[in-house]
Amino acid sequence: MPKKDKDGEDVKPVESDNLSDDGLNEVDLVLEKLTELPGVGEATATKLVEYGFTTYESLAVANANELSAITGLPQTLAQKIISSARAQLKFTIKTAYELEQELKDVRRITTGSLNFNKLLGGGVETKAVTEFFGEFGTGKSQLAFQLSVNVQLPPEKGGLQGTTLFIDTEGTFVPTRIRSMAEAQGLNPENALQNVYWIRAINSDHQIAIVEGAKDFVQKHGVRLIAVDSVTSLFRSEYPGRENLASRQQKLNLHLHSLLRLAEIYNLAVVVTNQVMATPDMFYGDPTRAVGGNIIGHTPNNRVYLRKSKGQKRIARLVDSSYLEPGEVVFEITTQGIRDPQE
Repeated sequence: MPKKDKDGEDVKPVESDNLSDDGLNEVDLVLEKLTELPGVGEATATKLVEYGFTTYESLAVANANELSAITGLPQTLAQKIISSARAQLKFTIKTAYELEQELKDVRRITTGSLNFNKLLGGGVETKAVTEFFGEFGTGKSQLAFQLSVNVQLPPEKGGLQGTTLFIDTEGTFVPTRIRSMAEAQGLNPENALQNVYWIRAINSDHQIAIVEGAKDFVQKHGVRLIAVDSVTSLFRSEYPGRENLASRQQKLNLHLHSLLRLAEIYNLAVVVTNQVMATPDMFYGDPTRAVGGNIIGHTPNNRVYLRKSKGQKRIARLVDSSYLEPGEVVFEITTQGIRDPQE
């Protein structure tokens, strides 16, 4: 007879050869942890593991409708499981003092430029989404490359000793650039390349699916930076015209919030690059605006507008942040990477 759990459901056996000191294999340890959540019996835990929900973090970032559709669990149970996982991770009502203490866990990745770091309050921060937007050739991809290298540095050098998940939507990724930047930072270039996990998103649905499925990958591979270059390109090409605007914005909104949830739960940094478009009815000031409208305007925690200056110099202007002062600095793109300009 099949084994029954406390809810009377059939339990499917799951095998693993990796045993802990207690004689339990890795899967058993995961199942045991999940069954500590209210409403989760062995059969339900097994089903969750089968569909990749192996940690409280992976459940906390899930959507009840999606979890129910994927696993076949009743939606009320799916919501109960998600709420329990969030409670375990202390995603509950808390005092401002408790929040202040949690924010001390925020870390920063150096950009390679002291000027740029100062603009961002010390570097690109974890638990946040940072957007770099500008015209072609302003250094958006170069910044994504540099941060993919710098995140591997030890903390005393401005890194997090982590890896990068690089989502390439335009085919702009250049491994040789990672190599040269790594050499300039004193890193082994082969190791640096091994620590950047690259994937090409072929359409917007694929791009969304990559992020939705990244929760386990992030933990397994020590990812501390997710870079999306660029975040709006595929959405823009697949949903042209005003008649598709609502659908595009809804999908883009969900995608950005999925990235933000990953940043908050796993204490990692998310960097997205974005294109710009001209605003023909703009008579005063700079007529360029980031693609994505209000959705892209409100979701990122920090937004930086990049534009060209003389030679290899670039100007970075912090246009929006929840706590940083707006400002503008000059940096330079060199053969070694992002640096302060040499006068």
